[in-house]
Amino acid sequence: MAGGQERVLRRRIRSVQSTRKITKAMELIAASRIVRAQGRITANRPYRMGMQKILRQVVNEDPTLAGKLLGTPEEPSHVGILAVVGDRGLAGSYNSGVLRATERLVAEHTRQGTQVTLWTVGKKAPSYFRYRGIEVERSFPGVADRPEFVNARDIAATVVAPFVSGEIDMVQLVSTRFISAGTQRVTTVQMLPLPLPIEDEEGSGIDDLPTSGATGYTEFEPDVETLLAELTPRATEAEIFAALLEGAASFFTAQQRAMAAATENADELARTLTRVMNRARQDAITTEIMEIVGGAEALRQSKGA
Repeated sequence: MAGGQERVLRRRIRSVQSTRKITKAMELIAASRIVRAQGRITANRPYRMGMQKILRQVVNEDPTLAGKLLGTPEEPSHVGILAVVGDRGLAGSYNSGVLRATERLVAEHTRQGTQVTLWTVGKKAPSYFRYRGIEVERSFPGVADRPEFVNARDIAATVVAPFVSGEIDMVQLVSTRFISAGTQRVTTVQMLPLPLPIEDEEGSGIDDLPTSGATGYTEFEPDVETLLAELTPRATEAEIFAALLEGAASFFTAQQRAMAAATENADELARTLTRVMNRARQDAITTEIMEIVGGAEALRQSKGA
């Protein structure tokens, strides 16, 4: 019986060690991808900030016209929500944080009598909302790990079209913002109409630009209305692409932490199972020695009799 228990423990130890190799490899891969994702966020920042500043200048030139595309609706009747999650799991609470925040946001709008249209990015979202009876208008799988600008353009085309046509009054974005390697935060921001003041990467408003009228000499070609109609989708694409990049960096960071914890747990479990196996082996050896000694003593007594 002890020998059978030892074989079972040996198999469990080998299984844990194999799992540990997988989690360690995933940890190293995620750690290597974090640096690349951070580099893409840094490279995208000048374009995003430049787009925001240009849009702010156009808005200052004609605030009345800009009111159609910027601001915050007081009582929207139809809201669109874009949720950005990952295509894979094994990343701690990365996916669940965004999914639960989106579910709460949908429930809040529903209680207020607001119609909701939901779009999702990532393979984990559709099944989550389908199980909870929430309809997903369209999903964009396979773009969360390595997002490209063409992906953001496709998503923006889907999101902007109903807003421009007047079907949707407001579009909100739920994603994970990458603050630093140690801090990631689930945020809900208004994406359309574009809010003012537009916040930069550090969370402060762009207040260095004037609130009315452009400084110096600024000539707009074509006219402000056409330019604003063209810049709004471009600014939306920039915001979505930034959300995709920060989501990818947050996913790899969460996965690296989760796999590091899994590797430590595997090491601890292997040590525990090894101690149990050694104890079982010692018990088996002790039992065999006692049986041999008892048999020898019985033989000695039988011979003496």
